[in-house]
Amino acid sequence: MAGKRVYEAWKGSNKFLFGGRLIFGPDARSLLVTLLLIIVPVIIFCVFVARHLRHEFSSYNAGYAILVVAVLFNIYVLILLFLTSSRDPGVIPRNLHPPEEEFRYDSSVSVDIGGRQTPSLQFPRTKEVMVNGHPVRVKYCDTCMLYRPPRCSHCSICNNCVERFDHHCPWVGQCIGLRNYRYFFLFVSSATILCIYVFSISAFYIKVLMNNDHGTVWGAMKESPASVILMAYCFISLWFVGGLTGFHLYLIGTNQTTYENFRYRADNRFNVYNRGCLNNFLEVFCTKVKPSRNNFRAFVQEEVPRPPPPIISRESEQDMGGDPRSKVEDDLDIGEDLLKISQRRNIEEIDEDIRSRGSNGPLHNTSEVDSALGSDRRAPTIRSEARHSSEGRSESWEIASEVLANSNLTESRGHVASKEVRQKLGGSF
Repeated sequence: MAGKRVYEAWKGSNKFLFGGRLIFGPDARSLLVTLLLIIVPVIIFCVFVARHLRHEFSSYNAGYAILVVAVLFNIYVLILLFLTSSRDPGVIPRNLHPPEEEFRYDSSVSVDIGGRQTPSLQFPRTKEVMVNGHPVRVKYCDTCMLYRPPRCSHCSICNNCVERFDHHCPWVGQCIGLRNYRYFFLFVSSATILCIYVFSISAFYIKVLMNNDHGTVWGAMKESPASVILMAYCFISLWFVGGLTGFHLYLIGTNQTTYENFRYRADNRFNVYNRGCLNNFLEVFCTKVKPSRNNFRAFVQEEVPRPPPPIISRESEQDMGGDPRSKVEDDLDIGEDLLKISQRRNIEEIDEDIRSRGSNGPLHNTSEVDSALGSDRRAPTIRSEARHSSEGRSESWEIASEVLANSNLTESRGHVASKEVRQKLGGSF
């Protein structure tokens, strides 16, 4: 069974059509309103204005050109609208994991994990990159888990990071960015020209009606109310699309985006992207459009699980070898207690054996033996390390050389004492 395609598992808010071939913003329905605002006035113009002007120009039926130009130019505007709203504006793919090379430990901030204080992993929120020889600060995006390239911003509507983000246009239902800004400007400027064309031809038709049996403007307007409506509509639209065209001409000439202009206008920042008016226009209109970073129709590749980055706390460092002395001392204390018990038993057996052999001797000899044994009891503390066998049950103790020397001294003293006892016993008999 085939896996999911990229557009089916897309985490942004985009809408896809025709198997991921077309990408729109989440507000793509507003595109229908834009289509009606363009198509309906042109249809009214062709039916009620351009059709009556077919025979006003006798030479070569030039009046038909008015109708043809209106239809073709309207189709051209619709194509530009389609290219603006249905293509990838420059979405940067999200990372599946944060950039590991940017991990750093923040010892001042800790999180309780199992009752232990563990330093939390932090990311530098910004870092600097060089653009045209000038440092530019870029920000880290928590949603996309990447450092945004220069002039990139995260669109809260589409929930994507977009290269050279200009703005999100609700009229086209799409973000305006690196890969569709050219088409957006051509769409707005072409819509402006279309409005001027419809307004001019409608006014010309009013003039024609005034010359044909209607001497006043009011009479001509009563004869063709559609022309009056179209003129009013185009006049209002020109304030919107015309003003937008003029504003973006200024932005292109200074190499700014709408986002940068509104956000950094009061800062009076030096524009590191400005390369001169002519070069700025060439950059927008005469450079090749970069290919999309996303293949929405590709199959999603299964992610190989990776272990989480190690989080080393102070306690874990001690357990892993940061300060092993405490653990060794604990083991030695346990060995010391066990060896004391074993040593005590050996001394008691030696004492009992000597007493049994010299039970008939004088008391002072016994006291010498006791003093010798007492000196042995005051031997230095024995530290040893338990070493487990392969079965994990048998134990052997390695006794220090100093302890072995003390043990031999004890045995020799006991042997001399027992010899003296036997000699005295023999002499008495």
